Amino acid sequence: MASHRRPKQPSRARVSVFTMTAAAAVALTSQAAHADPQSSKKDVKEKVDKLYEDAEAATEKYNGAKEKQSKLSEEVENLQDSVARGQGELNSMRDKLGSLATAQYRSGGIDPSVQLFLSSDPDSYLDKASAMDQLSTKQAGALKKVQAKQRSLAQQRKEASGKLKDLASTRKELGEKKKKIQGKLSEAQRLLNTLTAKEKARLAEKQQRADRASSNRADLGDLPPGSGHAAAALSAAKGKIGSPYVWGATGPSSFDCSGLTSWAYKQAGVSLPRTSQAQANAGTRISSQSQLKPGDLVLFYGDLHHIGLYAGNGQVLHAPKPGASVRFEAMGNMPFQFGVRVG
Repeated sequence: MASHRRPKQPSRARVSVFTMTAAAAVALTSQAAHADPQSSKKDVKEKVDKLYEDAEAATEKYNGAKEKQSKLSEEVENLQDSVARGQGELNSMRDKLGSLATAQYRSGGIDPSVQLFLSSDPDSYLDKASAMDQLSTKQAGALKKVQAKQRSLAQQRKEASGKLKDLASTRKELGEKKKKIQGKLSEAQRLLNTLTAKEKARLAEKQQRADRASSNRADLGDLPPGSGHAAAALSAAKGKIGSPYVWGATGPSSFDCSGLTSWAYKQAGVSLPRTSQAQANAGTRISSQSQLKPGDLVLFYGDLHHIGLYAGNGQVLHAPKPGASVRFEAMGNMPFQFGVRVG
């Protein structure tokens, strides 16, 4: 006969545990739903900023490799032109040497003693013999010049060959660095695409506020005056406020950080190296911010991958990063290393 016992009821303690666990899960889920969007937005922004910083560091290395490629290309071209000219000179020297040899053969093809014995005019023969000696001396001198030219051309060809190998290696390095930069920028864009339309709009508005504040700052005209080349460079850079940051760009419509500083000083009649690291050695170093003057170069981060122009009042005028425009910014926003006074 089937049992008609009532099913065993769970104890109050078990019910209490289940209830508390479920409540905690609901509370955590609720907290996550409210906290995650803001946390996610902050996390994305931090990662994007780090990727932009890495991309800028890679850009300066790319700029250095590109400058090296340009110099090598010019050196190779000059060497190749020199070799071509040298080969033409060598051919001409060989032609002259051949003419001397032909003249000597024609005048000295018979033994001199036999020629003297057969000659009806010994005085005339002696004159010819003297001329033949002179031809021999000229021939020896010409031969030495040919040999020296051959050695010089061989050395130039060897040097050109070495520089061509360096050029090929630099071009490969350039391609790798470009790929790295594009990878960083693509990853940053991928992260930005995970934000909602509202979050993107907030970030864009924040960026626009920073750009507007920079423009207003430039219009105030209360920056302390600079002097000489530095003042002219700062003035030129101020005229580019609002121009977009583009990696590898040197103006006049877009810039990366060292592209802006080198362009600005070029307008002032001063030629600076292409990269921020090289520009760090373009003048006298200034270790204290209090000693900086408007127009001085200012370098940031331990590897010196970012550079700008000191604008006075604790401000730097620079090309900040992708998505931002040339603008003023507080120097305290970045780890200052030192300044450089050019000239």
